[in-house]
Amino acid sequence: MTMAAASVTAPWLLRRALQALAFSPPLYPINKKLSFYGNLCSFPVQNPLRSSGLCHIAQVVKGDDDVLLRGLGDRSAIAEVKHILEMARRAAIRREVYHTDFLTPPVLKESMLVLEKLADVKAVAQGGYPQAERCRISIGHSEVLTSDPDVVAALNIAGNFSFQPCSHGDFLGAILGKGIAREKLGDINLQGEKGAHILIVPELVDFLMSTLDKVANVSVSCTQIPLHALEYEPPRTQSFKTVEASLRVDALGSAGFKISRSKLVNLISNGDVRVNWATVTKNGTTLKTGDIVSVSGKGRLKIGEINTTRKGKFAVELIRYL
Repeated sequence: MTMAAASVTAPWLLRRALQALAFSPPLYPINKKLSFYGNLCSFPVQNPLRSSGLCHIAQVVKGDDDVLLRGLGDRSAIAEVKHILEMARRAAIRREVYHTDFLTPPVLKESMLVLEKLADVKAVAQGGYPQAERCRISIGHSEVLTSDPDVVAALNIAGNFSFQPCSHGDFLGAILGKGIAREKLGDINLQGEKGAHILIVPELVDFLMSTLDKVANVSVSCTQIPLHALEYEPPRTQSFKTVEASLRVDALGSAGFKISRSKLVNLISNGDVRVNWATVTKNGTTLKTGDIVSVSGKGRLKIGEINTTRKGKFAVELIRYL
């Protein structure tokens, strides 16, 4: 009777021991790079002596997002970076490649910093040329994403702008007026009297070529060009200084764009003012050196060096993009 009980108990104890071993924490040091996979040891209970391998099970590690986002520099980018992390999770599990739309510089920077911490995915940022400001990120498992995907196309918008020069905002407004979302469009590089080169998602090339016929009052034609034919140069800027009582966006913005403070306040109320590509909702938002202020239809402004005067005011360098 005792021997029979022992013969029943031994396999049961063996199974429990093996299960405990299978799901116990790893004894090796944890890699600083986080993985979207959890490694669980799996032993066939029927014949444990013949087991010699590990089973790699796709299991999303809960809580990784909080760890990855903890050091995020631009908190306004959290929602978009989380969405990109979700894309990375799907890419790692399904071993597929996904592409974002064109991202603003803050979101691009924060996303790449976060994606670099992952062991299972590779991320490639492309904007069409080396100095591109707005870029798309391609995300895939490191064994699948082995080359740069073809996710950016270039168009030449040509016309006679000799008598009516058009700004960045004119070209942007004409394109958005066709119903194209801003995130489907990359950089716009002005070509003086000849027009502009633009970057766009490939799937909208044919649509824009067939529908865009005017920028402001100038008739234009659109043709696709290879990326190596892009012509770009550093943006033209104009610097000047202003002395203000505060560093509020309504104060510096009105001085930089040469409009009244009340008018800028109205633009803020309408959602037409952005700081570092994020819409501003408060007139009292404080600016600092390096911030980019954008106003719909008026262009962009960069905050340069800031010094305090003897009277306690602020002498601010303003850099206007032309």
